[in-house]
Amino acid sequence: MAWKWILGLWMLMVIVAAFLYVPPAMGLGELSRIIFFHVPLAWVGVLAYLAAMFNGARYLKYNEARYDQQAVFNAEIGIVFTLLATITGAIFARFTWGMYWNWDPRQTSIFILLLIYGAYFILRSSVEDEERRARLASVYSILAFISVPFLTFIIPRLYATLHPDPIINVEGQLRMDSGMFLVFLAFLAGFTGIYYWIGTLHARLVRLQDTKKRREVDRDHA
Repeated sequence: MAWKWILGLWMLMVIVAAFLYVPPAMGLGELSRIIFFHVPLAWVGVLAYLAAMFNGARYLKYNEARYDQQAVFNAEIGIVFTLLATITGAIFARFTWGMYWNWDPRQTSIFILLLIYGAYFILRSSVEDEERRARLASVYSILAFISVPFLTFIIPRLYATLHPDPIINVEGQLRMDSGMFLVFLAFLAGFTGIYYWIGTLHARLVRLQDTKKRREVDRDHA
């Protein structure tokens, strides 16, 4: 589809802009460019967790397996992108604080978030009955998402932290020049598009699996 080529071109342009158009931030130098990847990765993680909660609620309402499948898929995507955000944050910490991990409030909160959603998959693997597993996991996904805004946006700002806040800070000020902010927004849009593209691939895979199952059933009944 044309939009996939547009997305690829978009990401190529913003990556080039991040390294050639945006000047290094004062005090951080070239390391400041990691924000173009770190924050959008965390953003997609939050979007995926929100989608997991939404599909979990839909499963509880409609009792259709496809919603449970979507909830699982989005929880998986959330874990992957949150882990990538953690890794990029650790790289930033290594070159600014001298170590990859020091249990800063931001690092601690994202670690707890990973534990919460890791427990989601442990719950699923511990229940054999499909319907009961889906119901328990759906309830858990709703309860788990309640922690997301607190661990991502609220709790880290209640404690002293070395983590920079170029976008949202206690003073309510934007700590980016206009060019850097424009490229940053372009990265957010691009990573959101990548998340949507992965979702379309998953939906296509599910349709192919369903088609295969129907053909097998028809063949067995023939």
